[in-house]
Amino acid sequence: MAGNRPRGGACTMGGMRLDFQLVLLRRMADHNPDLVEDARRTLGASIADMREANKRWQAMARSPRSRSAAARYRSVLGPPGSETPRQVGDLECTAWQWPLSLWPDLRFEVLAGPGGAVWNEWLVRAPGAAAPSLLAYDDLAPWSCTVDEAARAFSPARPLEGTAPTRWGLALTMPDGRQVVAEFTWGLLQRTAVIGGPR
Repeated sequence: MAGNRPRGGACTMGGMRLDFQLVLLRRMADHNPDLVEDARRTLGASIADMREANKRWQAMARSPRSRSAAARYRSVLGPPGSETPRQVGDLECTAWQWPLSLWPDLRFEVLAGPGGAVWNEWLVRAPGAAAPSLLAYDDLAPWSCTVDEAARAFSPARPLEGTAPTRWGLALTMPDGRQVVAEFTWGLLQRTAVIGGPR
């Protein structure tokens, strides 16, 4: 719990992983403050803890002496729970996944390329975890699914440019013909809007 973390610079690996979850939540607070508030309390963290965790993450990412993005994730989250070779087009990379206590059915995944480059970083469904049933618009509740799951359920999906580096969008067509925009932060669904088609 956040209240048990060492202060004054010393930080356990568990504390760093908790801090990282607070960083994820900070980005989601714009869309779902109530869900974020409940999650923050589940982690035993205060609003100040979340603010400080985000400040430390930003300082680490922007430091002129900063290590590669891939090395930064390993230093904060520890060794990945799994490392899997993956092919993306003609390029080879490695998918690193870490469990997070806040979302036991998800994993934080980093696609790491040569030289420590990070090609993607988001939440995905954990191997063996049951995927949500996505059959209609009402199934697209906040935090219910990942980018990949929504894209598969309502194929073909059209990617949209996100409003920030950690945000993605999808244009989806529902079975009833409604046109929907779905917004994701760190790969997890945050909100949807109907933009056309039958009501």
